[in-house]
Amino acid sequence: MPVKINSSTLSQMPKGVWVLGFVSLLMDVSSEMIHSLLPLFMVTVLGASALAVGVIEGLAESTALLVKVFSGVLSDYLGKRKALALFGYALGALTKPMFALATSMGMVLTARFLDRVGKGVRGAPRDALLADIAPAEIRGAAFGLRQSLDTVGAFLGPLLGVGLMLLWANDFRAVFWVAVIPGLLAVALLMFGVHEPENTVPHNPANPIRRANLKRLSSSYWWVVGIGAVFTLARFSEAFLVLRAAQGGIPLALVPLVIVAMNVIYAASAYPFGKLSDSMSHPKLLALGLAVLIAADLVLATDDHWTTVLLGVALWGVHMGITQGLLARMVADTAPADLRGTAYGFFNLMSGLAMLLASVLAGLLWDRLGASFTFYAGAVFCVVTLAGLLVRASRLGVK
Repeated sequence: MPVKINSSTLSQMPKGVWVLGFVSLLMDVSSEMIHSLLPLFMVTVLGASALAVGVIEGLAESTALLVKVFSGVLSDYLGKRKALALFGYALGALTKPMFALATSMGMVLTARFLDRVGKGVRGAPRDALLADIAPAEIRGAAFGLRQSLDTVGAFLGPLLGVGLMLLWANDFRAVFWVAVIPGLLAVALLMFGVHEPENTVPHNPANPIRRANLKRLSSSYWWVVGIGAVFTLARFSEAFLVLRAAQGGIPLALVPLVIVAMNVIYAASAYPFGKLSDSMSHPKLLALGLAVLIAADLVLATDDHWTTVLLGVALWGVHMGITQGLLARMVADTAPADLRGTAYGFFNLMSGLAMLLASVLAGLLWDRLGASFTFYAGAVFCVVTLAGLLVRASRLGVK
């Protein structure tokens, strides 16, 4: 039975949840200062095509999700989460200078790949650590809070990027150098601010992916894995939101503001919807998220005027706020505590494959048929996914 959360939920939140949220915030400031400008840097400075942007973004994001499998399994084997998360954040921080030094698409791909390996290493152990720290009755709110703080960083980063681009006359490389600083601060905060909970029972290292352990992952968990994958397949890289805004004639330095707008909405909605997931049907919330994404795709397909793009991007942000923390909470709820790292790993493995496919397909459609067709295709796939979600949930009797 879901537990009703009162207004004191935030005051009940463990310190470790807050610290993990601010670690995510700082790293996202660092990453998004670069990533919000990177599609424009690749196209305008390095002469890349939309397909090349799609391939690099797809490979980068899918790499992060794939690596989570191995880091999640390792964190379960060791019975430790923090050390792996710390290594992943450190790798992400140390790869930031590579973007400022890049003079070819190969160098960008290498930097993006290593940066996302760091994200992959830290992702599953961090989520498992948060699930270990947060009380079960407010777990949805805890994931929503971390996601909200993460997303505050995701809009502060592009905002800083825009300001520095205006100040420094579109000097991409100077902005990329500044992005190194918050990344290093995130590493320091995690190192000194988070203490891993002690195991209440002795930990005996065992292979988490042997058959006997994998059988402990229930059909409900694998249902969540499948739903997460089709959600990702229905949503391609946000780099295409930046390219869509650029088509409307927005000045180059101001284009990243579309990512700021999306992440403001995302940050504002993630905690309330995360808290709502502690007391509301999860399939209904997922269906609502898909419906909002359909609306976003249709709006973005109709026109490239800045007001239309802004509306579509805002709807995209609401969709993210509804679904991302919810899916993370559902993984924690359906997996045994000692297999949570592995569970997040497999969840992100499937999502990674879907992200790669979706981003490459979006790049192909964009180059050959245009931006509008790309977003219309996304809306069609969302409709199919929504129908599948409702039918499957009904057959399984999921409430």
